Amino acid sequence: MALTLAQKILHDHLVEGTEKIDEEIAITMDHTLTQDATGTMAYLQFEAMGLDRVQAELSVSFIDHNMLQSDFKNADDHRYLQSIAKRYGLILSKAGNGICHQVFLERFARPGKTLIGSDSHTPTAGGMGQIAIGAGGLDIAVAMAGGAFKLKYPKIMGVKLTGKLVPGVSGKDIILEILRRIDVKGGRGYILEYFGPGILNLSVPDRATITNMGTETGCTTSIFPSDDITKKYMEAMGRGDQWAEAKADDGAKYDEIMEIDIGSLGPLVAKPHSPGKVVTISELAGKKVDQVCVGSCTNSSFRDLMIVANMVKGKRVHEDVTATVSPGSRTIIREMIRTGAYADLVEAGFRILESGCGPCIGMGLAPKTDAVSVRTFNRNFPGRSGTKSADVYLVSPEMAAATALKGEFSDPREFSGLDPIKEPERYLIDNNLFIEPLPLEEAKKVEIIRGPNIQPLPEFHPLPAEHNGEVLIKVDDNITTDHIMPAGAKILPLRSNIPAISEYVFSQVDEDFPKRAREKNGGFIIAGENYGQGSSREHAAIAPKYLGVKAVIVKSFARIHRANLVNFGILPLMFKDPQDFDKLEQGDKLNLDISDLTKELKLVVEKNGIEIPVIHDLSDRELDVIKQGGTLNYTKNLLS
Repeated sequence: MALTLAQKILHDHLVEGTEKIDEEIAITMDHTLTQDATGTMAYLQFEAMGLDRVQAELSVSFIDHNMLQSDFKNADDHRYLQSIAKRYGLILSKAGNGICHQVFLERFARPGKTLIGSDSHTPTAGGMGQIAIGAGGLDIAVAMAGGAFKLKYPKIMGVKLTGKLVPGVSGKDIILEILRRIDVKGGRGYILEYFGPGILNLSVPDRATITNMGTETGCTTSIFPSDDITKKYMEAMGRGDQWAEAKADDGAKYDEIMEIDIGSLGPLVAKPHSPGKVVTISELAGKKVDQVCVGSCTNSSFRDLMIVANMVKGKRVHEDVTATVSPGSRTIIREMIRTGAYADLVEAGFRILESGCGPCIGMGLAPKTDAVSVRTFNRNFPGRSGTKSADVYLVSPEMAAATALKGEFSDPREFSGLDPIKEPERYLIDNNLFIEPLPLEEAKKVEIIRGPNIQPLPEFHPLPAEHNGEVLIKVDDNITTDHIMPAGAKILPLRSNIPAISEYVFSQVDEDFPKRAREKNGGFIIAGENYGQGSSREHAAIAPKYLGVKAVIVKSFARIHRANLVNFGILPLMFKDPQDFDKLEQGDKLNLDISDLTKELKLVVEKNGIEIPVIHDLSDRELDVIKQGGTLNYTKNLLS
C-alpha cells in the first residue's frame, strides 16, 4: 500500500500497536532533545531509573531558556546539566550556543529519523524530513532509557502548496494562513504533511518555520519531504553525508487535504491573545507600535535575519520603537558578521541579544505597560511577554523590519531589500560551545553537581478507590499551560523545585489557587475545550499533582498536556455531554467512584445530588499508569 512520508517513518519505527487511526501505538525514538527549563526535571526522572547511560542513538541537552542569571539558581542548574551530560553520555549545548530547535536543525536533524523533545516546538526538525514530536520531560526520560514513545495513531492532513511566494511574504505567512483556516484546535489528532510543487520554492529555514509553528494548531507534528533543497542545506552545514531522500510514495492517500496557493498570500498578523487570531496587514496598517522583537525558534535563521538586515540597511529604527534581534545560533552570528549584516543591524538601532529564547518566554525584554509589541515568535498568550497588559502580535521577519522602521504596522511589500536570500555554500560552523560525551568508564567517575534549588522528586502514590473534593477552579476554553504554570524570569528558575514552583499554579488566573488547593486537601479542575494547549511543560501537571489535584474534567484536552496528566497520575476526564460543564461551579463538592475505571463514571454533586456522567479515552496501558500513580512508578516497576 502506498504510504505518506509520515506513515512510512512511523511504520519503520513501530514496536507496538496497530496502525489504525486513534489506536495507541509505540514507536522507537532515535533522538532526544531537552532544554534547560524542562531538562532539569527530565534528568532527575532519568536518574531515578537507575541506568548508567542514555540508550538513544543521540541525546542532546540544550541550555537556551533560563539564561538570565539574576541569582544562583539558573547557574546551578546549568552546572547540574553539564555534569549530567558528562555522566550519562549526552551532548551538551552550553548557554549562548543557540536556540535548541535552530541548533538541532543545523547540527543534528536527520531525514527519516525520529526525535522526541521536551519542548512543544520540537517539530521544527520536520522541516528536514524528520518525525519530531514534543512531549513532557518524563516521556523524554523514558526514551533516553530506551523505552518507546506511546501515542495515538494520527490522521494525516496533506497540505498541498502551489505557486511561489511574492517578495515580502515568507514561510511565516504560510503557517499563519493555516492557523487562520483551522485555528489552534484544528490540527488535533493530525500530522500535517506538506507536498506539492510549491515546496520546491521554500528553503529549509522557511520549511522549519512552518513546522515549528504548526504546533500552535494542536497537531502531533508537521513534516516536509527531504529533497535536493534539504541536501544542499545539509551540505552547507557540513553534513551532506547524512542526507537521505525522504518522500511519500506515489499514490499515497491523505485523510484530508488542504490546498494553498502560496503565490496569492499577503502579509498576515496574529492578533492578541492567540496565534489563531489571524488577520491581513490591511486591518492593522498604521497602528503605532512600541516594541519589535526578531528571533525565537520560529524565525532566527540566517535567512530570517538577513532579510531584516537588508531591509534596514542604511536606515534607522523609529525613535519610539525598541527593536531587538536574537540570533538562532553562533553559526548564524558568524555568518552575519562575515556578510556585514550584523553591523547593518547594529547601525540601524537594533539591540542584539544573546542566542537564546529570551523575550519569547518572558525572560527579559518585557514591554512597557499597555505596550503594542510586534514579534516574530510563535505565541502571544496573555502575560507570556512578562507584561500582563501588553498586546503581542505575531508577524514575519519582513513585517517586523518594516514596522520597526516606520513605528507602526506596515506592509513589507512597500519596502526595498526584499531580494531572495542566498544560503551560504558552506556555513562558518561554530562548535565551540558543545561538550561531547565521555567514554562510559570515565563517565562513571563524574560527580553530579546539585545546587540547593534542585530538590528531589516528590513521591506520587497509587490511585485511591474514590476521589472526593471540591471544584478548586473553573476555567473556559483554550486555557494554556502558560495559564496553569507561567514562565518568565521569576518562575522559570524554580523548575527543579516542585514545592517552590507550585506556589504559582494558576497565578495568572487566580493567585489564591495554591492556598485554596492546600486548604481543601486538593480537588478537581473543571475546564472547557482544548485545555492545556501550548507549551509541553510537564510542570503544569506535576505542580497541580503536588497540590493535590485528583482529576481534571474538561470538554477536550490538548495532546501533550493530556499525556502529562497521565504521566503524573492525574485522571484526565471529559464530560460525556459538554453542556454539563454549565452545571458545575467553583466550590462544588464532588464525589467520584473510580474503583473500576472500565465502567461508566459519574460525578455526584453533593449540594443537589445530581449525577454527571464523565468519560475517558485511556488505553489499557494508561489505565495501569494512572493506577500506579504515574509513569515513573510504572517504568520503575517494569524495569524491576
